[in-house]
Amino acid sequence: MSEKRQIHRIDGIIEEALPSTNFKVRLDNGKEVLAHLAGRLRINRIKILPGDSVVVELASLDDDRGRIVYRKK
Repeated sequence: MSEKRQIHRIDGIIEEALPSTNFKVRLDNGKEVLAHLAGRLRINRIKILPGDSVVVELASLDDDRGRIVYRKK
């Protein structure tokens, strides 16, 4: 049986842009994770640069990877 996954949304700042729309993000709690762009950001061609504030979704199964779902202004 699979357990129900819980998704946590945490604010962070982009530290480094990596190839293939991956980014190193430093979260508000000080942890650094590897995150990729969500599909909605790719479709709308939202540009994300180092220093931008973003919201990252982290699954409860893997806390080292996440996906960027929102770019703050």
